[in-house]
Amino acid sequence: MTAHPLTWLYAPGDRPHVVAKALASGADVVVIDLEDAVAPDRKEYAREATAERLSEPQPVPVHVRVNALGGPLAAADLAAVAALPGVSGLRLPKVTSPDQIIHIAQTTSPADGGAPPLYALLETALGVERAYAIAAAHPALHGIALGEADLRADLGVREDAGLDWSRSRVIVAARAAGLAPPPQSVHPDIRDLDGLAATCAHGRTLGFLGRAAIHPRQLPVIERAYLPTEEELEQAETIVKAATAEQGAQALPDGRFIDAAVVAAAQRTLSLARRK
Repeated sequence: MTAHPLTWLYAPGDRPHVVAKALASGADVVVIDLEDAVAPDRKEYAREATAERLSEPQPVPVHVRVNALGGPLAAADLAAVAALPGVSGLRLPKVTSPDQIIHIAQTTSPADGGAPPLYALLETALGVERAYAIAAAHPALHGIALGEADLRADLGVREDAGLDWSRSRVIVAARAAGLAPPPQSVHPDIRDLDGLAATCAHGRTLGFLGRAAIHPRQLPVIERAYLPTEEELEQAETIVKAATAEQGAQALPDGRFIDAAVVAAAQRTLSLARRK
């Protein structure tokens, strides 16, 4: 996987031809969905088709979103896919407790320690309230993110701004636990590319890094929104060139003040630009 994935493309597990297109779409990560995108009477087929697809390594990292934890299907999903060579991660929906992460980490880890990374989706008020405890629950957990459709319903939120506190909460929890910045939740209208770009810009200001998508046409919009602009790259290069470990805090010729934290941020910008 690229060091800084920006695009995470969902594909329904019961539609192998869509999964195949997703794998060729240019997404940094493909997420095969066994949960919301699959009708109840197609769940078993989705699991079987996904297990067949992932029985061998894939050309890009592939995560599998299993069914809701605590439900009757999650255990069967995990048993079918967790140890497959084509699985790069397991996405766990509706996580509400660090105990769930610990349990899954322990039950999916083989003797050689080669379990796939876990990613927790926080989709309820309780999950958000426990964000840091979940993020720090186990070394096998590599990331957290919001599931905004379910969270919106749980909170009774009508306007998008009503989710900003929860977004910031999850971003802070990930950072405090030493995890990568979370990706944004999906933009559900695949025709609304202007709205996607605008909400990506807002998400970037909050501290998200990248975004989940439900259609390949959303990928270039997300990537453009999250890659550094030319101006940002020039500023980062200027800061890094001006900084030395011995000088400490200093001012650039244009008067901008820089210190170690500013230099570190500039280095992250340059690293993101060189991510592939």
